[in-house]
Amino acid sequence: MQRRAAAIYVALFVVIGAASYSLLVTAETPQIEFQNPEYELSSGQTFQAGSQTYNVTGITAEMEGGGAGGSASLARTGTIEYTNQSADYTASWSNNSTVSIDNTTWTVLAPEGENATEFTLREDVNETALLQQDQNAEDEMVTVNGTQQVVIRENGTRRLTPASEYFPDPRSQNYSQGATLDYQGNQTTITAVGGGAVEVSWTAPRTNTIDVSDRGNVTLGDQTYLAYFPNNETMQLTSNFENYNAQSEEIETFHTHENGLWGISILSFLTAILLVGMAYMPSRY
Repeated sequence: MQRRAAAIYVALFVVIGAASYSLLVTAETPQIEFQNPEYELSSGQTFQAGSQTYNVTGITAEMEGGGAGGSASLARTGTIEYTNQSADYTASWSNNSTVSIDNTTWTVLAPEGENATEFTLREDVNETALLQQDQNAEDEMVTVNGTQQVVIRENGTRRLTPASEYFPDPRSQNYSQGATLDYQGNQTTITAVGGGAVEVSWTAPRTNTIDVSDRGNVTLGDQTYLAYFPNNETMQLTSNFENYNAQSEEIETFHTHENGLWGISILSFLTAILLVGMAYMPSRY
């Protein structure tokens, strides 16, 4: 009688466990899906958002984690670039530093006074280039009695000319605060002078990069979008956050139910095994 009752309970728990397990293996995990995202993009594609043009420069998918027995996960990311045609740039030229203007190198002579309004650019004479251009001059100078001399070859003879007399006097150009000059191909304004430095500013194009993570937010212009990667080649941008939140809650609920079914299946089978073991335990009378 004891074994017969145990068999009935074993069958009951096996049926419950099997039913739970069948639901687990047949259920399909819901996925995030956007029917009409504002943008569906692939690598290399350009698109317009507001008045700005953007370019998807890359979409990558890499496995992350998995160390020390942990499970690895697929991480998808994207990169978007755009060019600001009138970005602001600034630079500081310290005293005795050099700058290149109009293919000429100049030394900055910036006053130390805080109330200064002017500074000087002094040309750096390229002595090596001038010597190489002169067929009668040797490429290297010599020092005689502490003075540098240029070696000139004429009619088979060599004569020395002081470097101070051979090379031309460097040019100087004075600039005042508020003046403009051509620096690196840009119209540049002298914004401040003094304290041993010169501050300059200009506008020019600048390429900016935006890193996009899966299910992260990205702001393009004045609009914020949710980025989603349905596969390894596609990036979707949508502003329908309510739809995404609703789908995320649905997926979370599914996993909660899934964990519950796993618990029922495991507990039912363990209970059935325990009942079988107890039914066949030897009687003491």
